[in-house]
Amino acid sequence: MKELVARSLKFQHGVVYVLDQYLLPHKEVWHECRSVEQMAELILTLKVRGAPLIGLAATLLVAYLAEQGATKHELASAIDDLEATRPTAVNLMHCMAKLRRALKESQWADAIVTSAESLFEEDVALCERMANFGAELVKEGDNVLTHCNTGALATAGIGTALGVIHQAHVANKGIHVWVDETRPLLQGGRLTAYELASWSIPYTLICDNMAASLMAAGKVDKVFVGADRIAANGDFANKVGTYNLAVLAKHHNIPFYVVAPITTLDEACPHGKAIPIEERNPKEVTGVSGSFGSCQWAPNDANVFNPAFDVTPAELVTGWVLDTGVYDGAAVAGGVFTRLR
Repeated sequence: MKELVARSLKFQHGVVYVLDQYLLPHKEVWHECRSVEQMAELILTLKVRGAPLIGLAATLLVAYLAEQGATKHELASAIDDLEATRPTAVNLMHCMAKLRRALKESQWADAIVTSAESLFEEDVALCERMANFGAELVKEGDNVLTHCNTGALATAGIGTALGVIHQAHVANKGIHVWVDETRPLLQGGRLTAYELASWSIPYTLICDNMAASLMAAGKVDKVFVGADRIAANGDFANKVGTYNLAVLAKHHNIPFYVVAPITTLDEACPHGKAIPIEERNPKEVTGVSGSFGSCQWAPNDANVFNPAFDVTPAELVTGWVLDTGVYDGAAVAGGVFTRLR
């Protein structure tokens, strides 16, 4: 397999490397990954995260195993095991489905490597197109609010929602970004702030529950968020807290955009209620840990509900920014973008 390099994932010297996003922004540590068990642990612990990146990381690991001489049965098992790591993000399933098709080829090892290379390069191109479409929606001097992390750390390219923000900045639109800290794992405070700083984009970090007061004060012009799965009717799952923002934006008449590649569309999923929602470890809510240290603030016996995602209904969305264009509610209701897959 040829050399492939992204901000937080790379294939170099015949090995897969992933940047530990759990340790950012204070430590940049790259993990060498050579087994399904290693990759599964990296994904489950959010050292690898972001819907597109999860799929690509798993794909590169399978391609690495194919180059190492893994049998057809071993590769099929690896695909199944990696697909099971995160149930909500459909990008992972899209990537694994493509590898399963490659495994049916007569030269299946070569086909898997070729598929991995094309998926990686495809994501770079998808991000570029999304960013350019979305940047056209941003006006001079806009204050944009975003949630979680959707930049180059989460993709092979410049990102989804954060890619739009990046392109608007490059176009000298003089934007400012409100960054939700994004509880419970602070992907906004740790990762989005880190990326915006590296791009020299003006931003202000806020607690998740500050968005309403900012909107009421007229300090938010648009909201851009990513997605882990978009259902056929336009409902979508994203990092928990996104639904809150959509409701608030609707109340304050603020445009609310979802930015995602076509690989995030799941035409087999009829609506948001059919999207499986992953529930994660209670310790992510009862305390915090990372490169900055750790502590627990909740009682030891506290009951915890910790869904990783929530579902935002289509009627709250102003537009869906895909790599094929921007779609409004009428287009989605007519089934236009699900026919793009």
